[in-house]
Order: sequence, then C-alpha cells, then structure tokens
Amino acid sequence: MNRYLPLLLLAALTACHSRSSVPEAPQVASPAQEEHTVAPAMQNQNLQRTIEAEGFSSKGTIQAVTEVPVYSRISEQIVSFDIELGQRVKKGQVVARLNQAVLQDRIDRNKAELEKAQFQYQAILMGQGYKRGEIESAPEEIKRQARVNSGYNIAQASLYQLEHELTYCTITAPISGAVSKLETTLYSAATPGVPLFYIVDTEHLKVCFDVLENELHKFPAGTPIQVISVAYPTEVHEATVSAISPVVEKNGMVHLEATLQPHPHLMPGMTAIVTLIRK
Repeated sequence: MNRYLPLLLLAALTACHSRSSVPEAPQVASPAQEEHTVAPAMQNQNLQRTIEAEGFSSKGTIQAVTEVPVYSRISEQIVSFDIELGQRVKKGQVVARLNQAVLQDRIDRNKAELEKAQFQYQAILMGQGYKRGEIESAPEEIKRQARVNSGYNIAQASLYQLEHELTYCTITAPISGAVSKLETTLYSAATPGVPLFYIVDTEHLKVCFDVLENELHKFPAGTPIQVISVAYPTEVHEATVSAISPVVEKNGMVHLEATLQPHPHLMPGMTAIVTLIRK
C-alpha cells in the first residue's frame, strides 16, 4: 500500500495544475448592453462636434415667455374641475366651475328687496300727487329723490353686483397653453388670491444664456443663434437675440435672452447649448 502513495499524490497535483492553467472564457456584452452604453456616448460626441464646428457655445435654459396663474375671484366650492397636468387648453375655455347655490339664493332674496323698493318708490311719487300712469312724467329730480328715499337704487345696484358675481362661478382659461402646475383639487374650496393652477404658454419660448463681457459685441439684438437641447442633441433650433441685460455681473458675464421658435420637443426648463451661427 505504501509504495503506491507517491504515485497517487503526483497524479492529484498534476490534475490540480491542469485545472488552474485553463484560461477563463472572456465575457461578451449583449447587443442590448452595447447599445445602451454606446448610444449616449455617440449623442454626446455629435453634440460636441457641433459645438466645436461653431466655435462658440454657452449653456442656457429654455423658458416660457409667459406663465399665468388661474385664480378664483370668489370663495366657493369647486364642483367641476377636469384639468390635468400637461393638458392643453385654449383661451376662453371653461376650466372650472364653482358652486352657485349660495349666490343664487342671495340673488332671489335681492330680487324681492328690489321689488319692495320699487313699490315704495311708486308710493312716494303717488303721495306727491302723481297717478300711477303719470309717474314717469314726473320731473327727473323728483324721481331721483324718490328712488333714493325708497332704497330702490341700493337694491338695484346690489342685484347687479350679485348677478355679476354669478359669472365668476365659471372660470375660463386666460391664455392658450399647457397646464404646468396644479394647486387644488375637485370639491376643495377656491380662495381669491390663491392660484388654482398655472398655464404656461408653450407657443412662445425663449432661451436664456450668459456670455463673457468680451464676447458681447458678437450678440447685438437680432443676432441669429442656434439652440441644441440636451434631450434631443440631433435637433438644431433657430433663435434670435431679443434682450440683453444692461448689467455686467461680478464674474464678467452678461445675461441674454433669445426668442425661440416653438417645437413639440422643446419644453420650459430644458437645458440647451447655444451656438453662434457663422456667416
């Protein structure tokens, strides 16, 4: 038995050495992984080549020229509110309705007060010798005094005011655009001065960017520029310098704004690269 022991140990060592010397198979990335890794890099390279070709570039932000808050003029419960974030609305479109029950009740009571004041007005004139069919022929000054003494003017003005407030129960969009922020919900209480939601005008956009003081002479008002959004680096958009800050900041930068042509892929808040169009 002992004479075979060295042979067994040698065989075991040889097998272990053979297994350890076998090279591991290289790991190959799947096509989906390669596409996920390469696509963003290619987009960044395209964007960088465009910037280098133009010679000038500045990082900017796309903004809306107008963002309008929508308010309620009276305090009432919201009974109709079908607005959603991102929804597009047209100017004058009904966007919310408020409860009319309280106002309608006040209008009905005020109509009764006006009718009572009207009888009192007629009674005052008839007491001065004018017959019912001759009231309108009375001098204007006498009729004015009768309206004041009867309370007719106050009741009539109150009714007009309440009927006008009733129109506030129907809230319409002040501009055309897209709903950018929601601040309330259905059946909540609308409060004057507190926005219900915001509408951003997506058809009128601008790009805001900064340039060095020594490059300001390249950007007079009306200068055409190109804008490339980081989200869509293969799309080039045209803009025109429309506003120049009259102040040079402490870091030597000057703030500029350019009117941007609307596009379905452009949204307020996007980061963009601004390049100067070479002539």
